[in-house]
Amino acid sequence: MVQPVLKKAVYEDLLRIPDHMVGQIINGDLIALPRPSPRHAQATSALGFEIGPPYRFGRGGPGGWIILDEPEIRLGEDILVPDMAGWRRERLPSPPAENWISLAPDWVCEVLSPGTERIDRIRKMPIYAAFKVPHLWLVNPREKTLEVFKYSAGGWLLLAAHGGDETVRAEPFAEIEIDLGLLWWE
Repeated sequence: MVQPVLKKAVYEDLLRIPDHMVGQIINGDLIALPRPSPRHAQATSALGFEIGPPYRFGRGGPGGWIILDEPEIRLGEDILVPDMAGWRRERLPSPPAENWISLAPDWVCEVLSPGTERIDRIRKMPIYAAFKVPHLWLVNPREKTLEVFKYSAGGWLLLAAHGGDETVRAEPFAEIEIDLGLLWWE
């Protein structure tokens, strides 16, 4: 039996995805998923409220970061859309001309859901590691957990796992305390 030749997805394929979906190209595959659930959006929004003022704007913290929700990041041939990503301002002083950012972030946060956890852990984490993203967080609103990873030669090192209503300090934002209870809908 002859196997069909699969065409690698290209950026133009993302433009054909309906507006109510999030599109990514991972290892040549076009991945289209529905917009995040309210529980997922709550975790992302609350985390942005926690780290945005001190790190993006310097209110109550050191400033010096660009923190974005759902940016398109081009890493090689892959176009990834993490839930949140951050760059130290000196590395990304102005927005790129393209719709995507071709500079690997300094921090990535993926909010896990039943439909995305496998993709985030198995397909995206190795790409982030290949491009030496220094920090990666996995937030699971259903389990109420935060896993904090740091890139180390050869892969990811789990620095800490937190859960519930803990108040934590987590790299690369260890100058502030984050109340995890604010991330959960309940």
